[in-house]
Amino acid sequence: MSTLRLGTARLELKPLPAHAAAALPEGREEACRALDARLDAAWPDPGFLGVLRRQADMLAGTECFGVWVMIERNGDLVVGDIGFHEPPDGAGTVEIGYSVIPSRRRLGYAAEAANALVEWALAQPGVRAVVAGCDPSNEPSIRTLERVGFRRSGEVNGELRWRYDVRSPSAPWGSSGVRRSPESGTGA
Repeated sequence: MSTLRLGTARLELKPLPAHAAAALPEGREEACRALDARLDAAWPDPGFLGVLRRQADMLAGTECFGVWVMIERNGDLVVGDIGFHEPPDGAGTVEIGYSVIPSRRRLGYAAEAANALVEWALAQPGVRAVVAGCDPSNEPSIRTLERVGFRRSGEVNGELRWRYDVRSPSAPWGSSGVRRSPESGTGA
């Protein structure tokens, strides 16, 4: 089981183990044990089942470039998911996506988790950029991506495309691509 974890002010992010993904949606108790967290009734979203099947097929140790769960530190409740569509491509690009359960939306969890996961991704060997896509009418997602420091890079098949490079000057991160921790003044 992966011991990789990322912490933010209010969340703990963990890669979803393949065996926990394989157990869902029916094996909620098994997934709870694997994550050491409680699952909200609204998670996983039924539209997420195809992604869970892909995660279930990942080899142990490769889950970090798949689905991560967002766990509220206060209560150990899974409140959403975030992650990558697949490992980095030949150009060093990964695509990120996220979802927060309805009862926890508009609390800044998506931006908090995305900041941490983008920072982690850009620190991985060979990763040079993180991209994302969203529907043009999804204002909350647009605000989240802008808040994290993504720049709009175009539109493809009716979807807005976004990009965050190590050198994105509008991002709240240092030139190294590592977000500065307000507490320490150093990379988090």
